Amino acid sequence: MNKPPSRRKKITPAASGEPKPATDSAQKNTSGQDNPASATITVTAVEVRELTDQEQSLRLQLERQVERAFLSAGQALMELRDRRLYRSTHQTFEEYCRVRPWRWRSHRFNYSRDAAYLKISATVVYENL
Repeated sequence: MNKPPSRRKKITPAASGEPKPATDSAQKNTSGQDNPASATITVTAVEVRELTDQEQSLRLQLERQVERAFLSAGQALMELRDRRLYRSTHQTFEEYCRVRPWRWRSHRFNYSRDAAYLKISATVVYENL
């Protein structure tokens, strides 16, 4: 089996016998420091305001809405699968999840088999807690 050609430059001795200055950027110390392993980083601090009581309440409300939507989606997918309510239009649950368009939009569920089953599994865990 032939080896691919190497991209490394070959080292050739200087013809004059005088030492050549280093041309490799890895050998140069352009940072001006004696120890190239150490570095100084300047970080600008940014003040982050605390949430107001109203913002905290809104965040909590929105987080609960996401949790309910996630749980609701998992429960719906589980029932669609278990009762085989997809059978009039699709041969498999996986195909149904991938290509079923929503009524109010032109986009599709577009769930892979794994994504749909993960939602269902997460719903089962959530309900058991």
